[in-house]
Amino acid sequence: MIDRRAAAARLASGLLRTVTSGGPPVAYALIALCCLVFLISPLSGFNPSYGTADALLAAQAGYFERWGVIPSELWDGSARALLTPLTALFVHGSWLHLLGNMLFLYVFGAMAEERMGHAEFTFFYLGCGYLALVGYAAAHASSDETLVGASGAISAVLGAFLYLFPRARVTSLFPFLFFLPLRFPAWIVLIFWFVLQWLAVQGAGSGGPGVAYLAHVVGFALGFLYAWGRYRRTDRVKTPATATEGESQP
Repeated sequence: MIDRRAAAARLASGLLRTVTSGGPPVAYALIALCCLVFLISPLSGFNPSYGTADALLAAQAGYFERWGVIPSELWDGSARALLTPLTALFVHGSWLHLLGNMLFLYVFGAMAEERMGHAEFTFFYLGCGYLALVGYAAAHASSDETLVGASGAISAVLGAFLYLFPRARVTSLFPFLFFLPLRFPAWIVLIFWFVLQWLAVQGAGSGGPGVAYLAHVVGFALGFLYAWGRYRRTDRVKTPATATEGESQP
């Protein structure tokens, strides 16, 4: 039998080791930071100081409330509440949530950072991620559910990637095609992904609690519009870029 927790830990360790192998430092540092935050949090199950059973569940709930975005509290004007759309970008609810987001950041963030530059990519990632969560909170202003995760920021990276590298070929896995690895231009994969998110938003949460599809849509739109406004007077990558690999959804 496969130990899922051990397997996930090995995958996280692999992402952390990637930071030391060179490449875009900001994207890799963000991956390392998200992994580190998760490992030391009560969500990973690796920190015995949080206890077990009911004590662990209480610690997890308190952790979300402290660092996540609670839409109904965001507009009270407190400095702590206004900071949560930033801190929430580094909080993930599960191993699957973390590794899915980090995979997309690893695949698409590196090329976006190389195109934008380190400092600009940092402000782009944090700024768009912040606004994506605020946009979701504005549309659900009375909600008491906590919102966490880097999906809004990573969706912005996908939007920028679509404008900057539309012809880069991406290896994707589509469930309805029996998960066969197929290569498509980035514009096909990313537009398909965006349409799925938009349809999920129209479904009014049909993806289940905790899936903030609207934050994905807002982040993607912000990223695309930023890249269009910033780089429309410069040449985009018109020749096929170095092949990347990803999945159908962050």
